[in-house]
Amino acid sequence: MGGETKYHPYVKPNRYKKNDPAPPVKPPSGTTVVAQFKSLDGDVCGPPLNLPADATPEQLALLLNNLLQNEDPLPYSFLVDDTEIKTDLHLDIIHGLGRSTEDQITILYRPQAVFRVRAVTRCSSSLTGHTEAILSVCFSPDGTQLATGSGDTTVRIWDLTTETPQFTLSGHKNWVQIVAWSPDCSILASGSMDNTVRLWDPKTGKPLGDALRAHSQVITSIAWEPMHLNENCNRFASASRDGTIRIWDATLRKVILTLAGHTAPVMSVKWGGEGLIYSGSRDKTIKVWNPNEGKLVRTLEGHAHWVNHLTLSTDFILRTGPHDHTGKSFATKSEAFAAAVARYNAATADGTRKERLASCSDDFTIFLWEPSTGKKSLTRMTGHQQPVTHLSFSPDGVTLASASFDKSVKLWDGLTGTFLTTLRGHVGAVFQVCWSSDSRQVLSGSRDSTLKTWDVKNKKLRHELPGHADEVYSVDWSPAGDRVASGGKDRILKM
Repeated sequence: MGGETKYHPYVKPNRYKKNDPAPPVKPPSGTTVVAQFKSLDGDVCGPPLNLPADATPEQLALLLNNLLQNEDPLPYSFLVDDTEIKTDLHLDIIHGLGRSTEDQITILYRPQAVFRVRAVTRCSSSLTGHTEAILSVCFSPDGTQLATGSGDTTVRIWDLTTETPQFTLSGHKNWVQIVAWSPDCSILASGSMDNTVRLWDPKTGKPLGDALRAHSQVITSIAWEPMHLNENCNRFASASRDGTIRIWDATLRKVILTLAGHTAPVMSVKWGGEGLIYSGSRDKTIKVWNPNEGKLVRTLEGHAHWVNHLTLSTDFILRTGPHDHTGKSFATKSEAFAAAVARYNAATADGTRKERLASCSDDFTIFLWEPSTGKKSLTRMTGHQQPVTHLSFSPDGVTLASASFDKSVKLWDGLTGTFLTTLRGHVGAVFQVCWSSDSRQVLSGSRDSTLKTWDVKNKKLRHELPGHADEVYSVDWSPAGDRVASGGKDRILKM
């Protein structure tokens, strides 16, 4: 036989080498699948349908827009058992998940942003001015200004049209840890290691009175009351290492309430869209407060170490208030208030979709909560190998990104807590993550001096943004989606 290998006549030889891509799987002609469309909220759309097995996401979107009678067709993504349909039903679901064409499958649909944010690919400006590390970078809700807080005790406001320094705000006596904009962009608050909060007019760069003194230790976090709850945008909460949360009236410049109950430093505070305040502390607990009565509503327990950061599924809507990607401006405050209420109601489906809270800790875990309804966690998410430092919900509230000292960014399903993927590429601890406003890209800043943008759909690195000479402490993506800002140990603000 001359050493020739004989194949059994009924066995096809496998001509594909180990690393070759498998041949595409085509369904037999005329194969159909019985499928039922369902929204993320559990609403069934139309009757079960006989769909061709080779139906693509584009064809499913066309059909769904018809069923929903959308006058302007919307883009949708489709999931079956947490697997996204990217090519067609047969390849991704029947072949990919091993489902039978006899089964009825449920296709979950979720609307995607109509607009697309362009990928950030280059640095347009490297802005000097700060003489110490930049610790906090934050775009205004309308995306027209940028504020930075630094170890040089100053806050700077930058003009985004010219990408030049606009104002230098001096007054703090120690590192500025945090900067936070009021939802109507009329006040900028800054918190410092000198135990004070200062308020500034971002249009003139002038201080609004003297420092606000009430805390006995470093200010760690500031959260403004969302605009849809308060047209005047005059209340905010500050958290401190002294274990308390203070609620301030920015107009009267005084403390209205002190929320005490934590037995260790409070590291993160959030003012939720349902009117509650959430605080995460190094005493391993998260406390839920009623800010009108100053009462503790409930305590969320589960973490085995310090709670580092909190994020809400509504964070993006609460942050931007009435402002969307179109850049529309408002003639009056009441017009802006009405727009903020309408946007919040649309995002929460008029209150049917509950606000979710995620917390991360030095115990390497993340917890997902529905804090307005109960104190039991929805799920505990494990997988990080080192402390989890920062969390961020996507603007649509569907995906959660986590940053960790283990050099990775992980993505999780924001509704169930299911693990989706690990984004690897950084060679140092990841300090912060944030999202593009269309929920399609994630940005991370790291100790390795780089920023990276990740494509959520393909779960791959999209662009590496080098340029910083040292650790990147803070990153932010503008609400309009047109630019990213980063600051760190090298004292340079990059756009």
